[in-house]
Amino acid sequence: MKIYLAHASGYDYESELYEPLRKTIAKEHDVFFPHDEQNAGKVSKEIIASSDFVIAEVSRPSTGQGIELGWADDYEIPVLCVYRSGSTPSSTLRVISDMIVEYKSAEELPEVVANQLKSRGQG
Repeated sequence: MKIYLAHASGYDYESELYEPLRKTIAKEHDVFFPHDEQNAGKVSKEIIASSDFVIAEVSRPSTGQGIELGWADDYEIPVLCVYRSGSTPSSTLRVISDMIVEYKSAEELPEVVANQLKSRGQG
């Protein structure tokens, strides 16, 4: 399955998001990490349009991510929103997804994502 990973850029997404998912989910699925060096210059809108699923880390507000999630919704791509305990994701996310799930740590994140993918027949 082709998965687009959406997230804010104002934090250490490499160790808190990319690294845990590379070790797990990315071994089973084709995950697009938008801020990887090899993806520089690729058009996110086109990648999302050709994806089967979007995972959005929504703990931090991000205009760019909001645009990406709007594209996913427009293309009718299912979106899983995950947020870290202690943060408050935007209530607007409910307009594009009924999959909004909390996780406690970077270590727990892959398990939470895998369980959501499996429960929706995507894993």
